[in-house]
Amino acid sequence: MVSGTGARFLAGGMILACMAILGPSTPGGSYVAKTLPADAPEDFVPNRVMTWNICNPCNESGSNAGRAADIASYAPQVVGLQEACVRDVERIRDYLQYLYGLDYHVEYGSVLQSWSRCGGVPWNPGGFGQAILSAAPMKDRANVEYPEGGSEDRGYMAVTTEVDGRPVRVFNTHLAQRQQAEFRAAQVDVLAKEVARHDRTIVLGDFNAMPGAPELSGMWDLAADVDPECGPAATGSCDVTTDWYSKFDYVFLRGFVPRGHEVSLTEYSDHNLLHADLEPA
Repeated sequence: MVSGTGARFLAGGMILACMAILGPSTPGGSYVAKTLPADAPEDFVPNRVMTWNICNPCNESGSNAGRAADIASYAPQVVGLQEACVRDVERIRDYLQYLYGLDYHVEYGSVLQSWSRCGGVPWNPGGFGQAILSAAPMKDRANVEYPEGGSEDRGYMAVTTEVDGRPVRVFNTHLAQRQQAEFRAAQVDVLAKEVARHDRTIVLGDFNAMPGAPELSGMWDLAADVDPECGPAATGSCDVTTDWYSKFDYVFLRGFVPRGHEVSLTEYSDHNLLHADLEPA
């Protein structure tokens, strides 16, 4: 297995060879890697996780290549994406592998088949919902659609993978829109019951609610967010995660504590990237 700097050089050499294979999975035939920050890691960062609502529809030119570069700038071991079309995630994964040497496993939690959002053809529209990318293999995938999604179908997915060299159950969710608190409360009830079954758990997602929102109480009863200033009492100053200066995106932990976190700006979504480095509790 080639990793680190060697993987980056190998990836560059493989790009032309892969063009014929990947074809339409890489939009526009463009294989120019975006320059990463000077301090970008050269391989997966152990125990680093990320959540990101990648925004759909957001029709930025070269958005999938840009999204891949944003992820590669931090190289998390686990990434949870929301508002994710299967075709977009396939392209993001290809860019990560062939341009940046990061070979992620992928599992999908689609809750909607949507031609208007995800393209395709009317009889075979693209899947829309959540996706998890993991450096380690995943198993036991669960895909649950909430009984009441609000104005759009919503749900959560879960997989078992490895963080800190041990199995962990990872959840990824997207709750009902911000004006629909009653739907979010019911959705948190469904999610929290499953999360409570696991002692080592990472819950990623766009909860569409500020930390003090009553409907999030079921999550705060079980877990803490990676931002130590965030909590149900809202006594601290949370790092905002959206373009409208709200804290909607969370990484809830059971069996882990955060060593640090960062919210990173991006031009490819109306949500910013939230990533954190973890250690066992």
